[in-house]
Amino acid sequence: MSSLYDVSCFAAGLAGNVFALALFLSPVPTFKRVLKAKSTEQFDGLPYLLSLLNCCICLWYGLPWVSDGRLLVATVNGTGAAFQLVYISLFIFYADSRRTRRHLQWMMMPAIKFAQQLKITGLLVLIVCVFALIAQTSLAFFDHPVRQQFVGALSMASLISMFASPLAVMGLVIRTECVEFMPFYLSLSTFLMSASFALYGLLLRDFFIYLPNGLGVILGATQLVLYAYYSRKWKGGDSSAPLLG
Repeated sequence: MSSLYDVSCFAAGLAGNVFALALFLSPVPTFKRVLKAKSTEQFDGLPYLLSLLNCCICLWYGLPWVSDGRLLVATVNGTGAAFQLVYISLFIFYADSRRTRRHLQWMMMPAIKFAQQLKITGLLVLIVCVFALIAQTSLAFFDHPVRQQFVGALSMASLISMFASPLAVMGLVIRTECVEFMPFYLSLSTFLMSASFALYGLLLRDFFIYLPNGLGVILGATQLVLYAYYSRKWKGGDSSAPLLG
């Protein structure tokens, strides 16, 4: 029979997986627009490439070759990597720019599209090579305990950088007093996922899990506070604006 501790660890990790799925699904409206327009327009594919690298590093950390008993870390990041690959594939297939359509002759569009596809594909290959180098280095030069610390430090740095990425949006919200570019459900999912994995890391006494996710809790909570404060002002200034972004 499983102990209460084992059940608690599994429940926290499973909750983190569920809330992370909501985050991975959040770009779906963007790609519905891409599919409808058959163009990536002005959307930037770089965040999805960086998310792929983050998911791959954290996936590697959760596998038995690096860490014992971290399977739920591997499952959530394996799922995330699959989603990012789908999004990146759509960026490659529909690479385009409406801005260039307006300023350049139509005959040049195939060359422009090919150049953009080549750029995204090249960055994808670079991401794969970086991850392969990390994986090979960790296996070739470190034994198991040091390997976990090496990959854990990289995954922690990667997670912190991902959690810090909304800081610019938070600054925009404060400057404009408008929550249009900080969707409520995205902020809520970030907070809940971070809280779940912070608890999971604390139960496992895993510094590399609970520290970055603890920072994610703080940033997610800050986003929710900003949303609660500025959504009222935004609604008051524009009666047609929705309460939830």
